[in-house]
Amino acid sequence: MNTLFRVFILKEIHGWKHETALIEYLGCRPALCKQLGLESVPDQSTLWRSWHNRFTAELRSSVETAARTILIKAQNAGVAVPREPERHLPSHGDEEDESDPDEQAVLDEAATVTDHVSHVIFPAFSLNRGDSCEIHENAYWDLQTYLGLRERLAANEGARSFTYESTRER
Repeated sequence: MNTLFRVFILKEIHGWKHETALIEYLGCRPALCKQLGLESVPDQSTLWRSWHNRFTAELRSSVETAARTILIKAQNAGVAVPREPERHLPSHGDEEDESDPDEQAVLDEAATVTDHVSHVIFPAFSLNRGDSCEIHENAYWDLQTYLGLRERLAANEGARSFTYESTRER
């Protein structure tokens, strides 16, 4: 199964939709077959049955995700890749009908998530300060959210802008 996993990652990296191209590619590269752990090039029906019958949907998805990750990491490192990787995750479920949320909806959802996370994480966030010292409950998370939601904003500039734009009393 490990060998088949590697073979199918190779297929996904190249973006081949059918096993024929993979078989032709492997047929011209016996050294690669040896590196993959293949004694001989498998036939098309074996590869097709393996992909459609032996590999579960979850395993096929893992192969696709691994191949996409390899392509992105290689491209980011300046290595030539056989095809342009998808830079977004595939959609799950029936999201085709849903429109992209507007900025305010995203900010509202981010505020909800940040509020929830601050209640879970804040008790564990401590700088070993004295009992009389206090960090405002949301100060840390407000700053992180502010920095994270601003596009192309360096951390120093974000902190400076936060100081000027924040309405929270210090």
